[in-house]
Amino acid sequence: MLPEVKIIPGSLGSKSRIWIEKHHKYVATTTHDPEHLPLVIDRGEGVWLFDVDGNRYLDFSSGISVNNLGYPSHPEVLKAVEEQLHRLGHAAGTDFYNPYQVMLAEKLVSIAPGEKEKKVFFANSGTEANEAALKIVRQATGRKFIIAFLGAFHGRTYGSIALTASKTVHRKTFFPWMPGVIHVPYPNPYRNPWGINGYENPEELVNRVLEYIEEYVFDKLVPPEEVAAVFTEPIQGEGGYVVPPKQFFPELKKLLDKYGILLVDDEVQMGLGRTGEMFAINHFKVVPDIISLAKALSGGLIPIGATIFRADLDFKEPGMHSNTFGGNALASIAALKTIEVIEKLLPNIKKLEPLFRETLTEWRNKYEFIGDARGLGLAWAIEIVKDKKSKKPDPSRRGKILRNALNKGLVLLGCGKSAIRLIPPLIIDEEHAKIGLEILEKAIREA
Repeated sequence: MLPEVKIIPGSLGSKSRIWIEKHHKYVATTTHDPEHLPLVIDRGEGVWLFDVDGNRYLDFSSGISVNNLGYPSHPEVLKAVEEQLHRLGHAAGTDFYNPYQVMLAEKLVSIAPGEKEKKVFFANSGTEANEAALKIVRQATGRKFIIAFLGAFHGRTYGSIALTASKTVHRKTFFPWMPGVIHVPYPNPYRNPWGINGYENPEELVNRVLEYIEEYVFDKLVPPEEVAAVFTEPIQGEGGYVVPPKQFFPELKKLLDKYGILLVDDEVQMGLGRTGEMFAINHFKVVPDIISLAKALSGGLIPIGATIFRADLDFKEPGMHSNTFGGNALASIAALKTIEVIEKLLPNIKKLEPLFRETLTEWRNKYEFIGDARGLGLAWAIEIVKDKKSKKPDPSRRGKILRNALNKGLVLLGCGKSAIRLIPPLIIDEEHAKIGLEILEKAIREA
């Protein structure tokens, strides 16, 4: 049975309207569309959000996988941060030393895959973590070229935007961005340049991607000995929550090792428990050379990003790269406690995975305009299409579903051209998960 949610379908409360108008007057244009998701968040409580007009919403967005521990955050994280506030907030860990940063680095190294010695660079965001990774791979290898994937999102700053290839609006008017990046097709089982059904023929899809890299990139564009690294997401986020075939990353790593090319694993959106593993790459039994983290790392309280890398790739001398606020004392304590809490939540995530898998698979078979359903753990997406035969994206219907859901008290986000992602806080229980799925199906039927 659905809980009572004070929502008037199609309405926009008077307080919300005022704040939205002020936002567009005073705040830089980013990704807001007032006709799309006119939600003005006042506060959060667990898995619930409340707007400035007093309406209550079940959250299936987690602040783009930032608020993985719910709102305002997990009680244990809040307590740890409050205690740290009375000791030390910021100390420049790049000019002096502070134990909190060292403690967090030691913890990240201990949970990262692989046995080789590692180090950590701290920043404030995912794009900064990837900028650090770019510098690391170039100075460590002496090579200049980078391979990234079509559909990827690695950030919007000038280095990372060169890696990003999920929407043209991200790059529009900003050229020239960082040179030396070559994009190749991602092994999307549902939608790829070769028209291969990657669910039925995963090996063929993987082989096509690897052949493209070796026979087209290495043979016709740039020799492999000049390629420093491949940047990839274990599951593409903004590109549509695309899960590659399980054999892709093992086979890719074999190819990269053959030529001494590094593998950079962007876990900014999928890392820290979202998929049921601390790192999503663990599902594929591969050890990357570098991992970037951000978003959920501090429990949604304080900006922090991290780049975990093999110790032998470290910067060759002090001053080559640095950061003022990254990994400050307060952020480090928040992150330490967040990791501790997430480790305890992993069984809950794995327990709920079948509910989402079975429900979304049923919808895919039931509705002609749901072309695909995919995901792991609590990272899921359905792709909205004109019809199953054409697979043509239908962003208009996707928008209607998102608005219908919001009017019924469920917060969702789109991704890719016409997909809807389902990423509730990791603390969600089965009852609330079922409530959210029930609301979403009602929104789907009305669309």
